[in-house]
Amino acid sequence: MMGASTASAAVSLATVQQARERIRQFIYNSPCRHSVELSQMTGQETFLKLDNVQRTGAFKERGALNKILTLSDEEKRRGVVAASAGNHAQAVAYHACARGIRTQIVMPLMTPLVKVAATKGFGAEVVLRGANYDEAYSYALESCATQGMTFLHPFDDVEVINGQGSIGLELLEQVPDLEAVVVPIGGGGLISGVASAIKESNPNVRVVGVQTERLPSMLRATEAGHPVTIPASATVADGIAVRRAGDVTLPLVERYVDEIVTVDEEEIANAILERGLAKDGRRLRLRIHLTDRPGALHQLTKIIADLRANIVETEYDRTYYGVNLGDTAIDISMETRGPEHIQEILDALSAAEYKHERIE
Repeated sequence: MMGASTASAAVSLATVQQARERIRQFIYNSPCRHSVELSQMTGQETFLKLDNVQRTGAFKERGALNKILTLSDEEKRRGVVAASAGNHAQAVAYHACARGIRTQIVMPLMTPLVKVAATKGFGAEVVLRGANYDEAYSYALESCATQGMTFLHPFDDVEVINGQGSIGLELLEQVPDLEAVVVPIGGGGLISGVASAIKESNPNVRVVGVQTERLPSMLRATEAGHPVTIPASATVADGIAVRRAGDVTLPLVERYVDEIVTVDEEEIANAILERGLAKDGRRLRLRIHLTDRPGALHQLTKIIADLRANIVETEYDRTYYGVNLGDTAIDISMETRGPEHIQEILDALSAAEYKHERIE
């Protein structure tokens, strides 16, 4: 594990400033907007850093690009590999392919089709492997070893951290009287860079990290004094669902972050779940007619499971008036990978002769 002194030497205010200059002409200086609603809710003047304006929709471009720009000519010639289900994948694909670097992205099998398509659209070779990130990550490392390519880690890399830290420099310029920064934590790349830049510029600014209660890997690491692998757990905050804090990021978090808090699934879901899925075209609600007999529900859920849709809610009504005598109806809410996946599900239900209708 990289020690605190080693990590601090590799990531500092100076290295973050260098990274910012390196990526400046390719990255938006994203706006930091005052939120009236959040300010009223919290009783504090609250601002939102809108890094979703980047080309691929997230801050990940900063770290990925800085890492790419620091590769040697030989590393660029051999190509790069990344493992990701979303933003890091697209960031690497966009910036590496734009520079003529061969790019392979390994994504878990359940990755939404829209993310797969977007990554391919930037010119990357997409390989779908594994039931989760850990399995995709293992395959990506194997691919690097067999093909001689360079692995671009999504968070546990000093140049990735330095690139993410450019957000901290922008925040200090955009909110001169900044008192505190709240940063989400997955593996710790974002908060390590942001906290390093801010604390070395103004130690009085408080830095607070936020993790999902289901996977508090960084919090557990700070308690243990070293990274620990925690059990897998499903969470709606899939973008920060990391089971083990980074060897590079942990010492930086220990040095610069004031506090880590966790939020539970209900708090997260109340804020974004249904609205986000509906907006992305990934939410599907169906009313399905069933014969009221043993095993009928099992057969239905098997079809859905085979198509890798995720059932998030069911409501079973044996007295629903709209079905034939002896039948019943079940309302099912599902998380899908997008419109194409939804059509696959509808076609499969029709082929199995299930009467169904979409509901809102």
